[in-house]
Amino acid sequence: MPNWGGGKRCGVCQKTVYFAEEVQCEGNSFHKSCFLCMVCKKNLDSTTVAVHGEEIYCKSCYGKKYGPKGYGFGQGAGTLSMDKGESLGIKHEEAPGHRPTTNPNASKFAQKIGGSERCPRCSQAVYAAEKVIGAGKSWHKSCFRCAKCGKGLESTTLADKDGEIYCKGCYAKNFGPKGFGFGQGAGALVHSE
Repeated sequence: MPNWGGGKRCGVCQKTVYFAEEVQCEGNSFHKSCFLCMVCKKNLDSTTVAVHGEEIYCKSCYGKKYGPKGYGFGQGAGTLSMDKGESLGIKHEEAPGHRPTTNPNASKFAQKIGGSERCPRCSQAVYAAEKVIGAGKSWHKSCFRCAKCGKGLESTTLADKDGEIYCKGCYAKNFGPKGFGFGQGAGALVHSE
């Protein structure tokens, strides 16, 4: 298309951009009305734009399409999203399963680095980003719960017995002292056979 007006071309519609309607981003010019996210069509400005090649996105859509994937990468603190980005044209691929080393003489150091530690609750590998230490073992954050009631635990609020972890309330009910004065209420008697 010839440039009859002599002005700059819009990076989206390729029409002439005049000074009064110009928005500049990374050396390209855009009409204010064309400066929209390529996915969700939200208006953009210098604080919300993310550029990938010649394409412009809002930071949220850019993160979904080109950002890191997996546990812990959500829209806010502690957010998990099941959105795999199909609406953005992203093809979901299953990650290959864990393959242990075939070297029978691998050192303890090599086994720690290559295979990582295993969660005692689910037996899956525990990596640094998701690791919580309690009762001398490494757990996933999501597995670090009371074995009886499922309450989320912290290293200061747990009690352990036989390799399992419990909240202090469940530990006291199940493994604490029994008899007069110990129980569910004031003066409760527990009949145990």
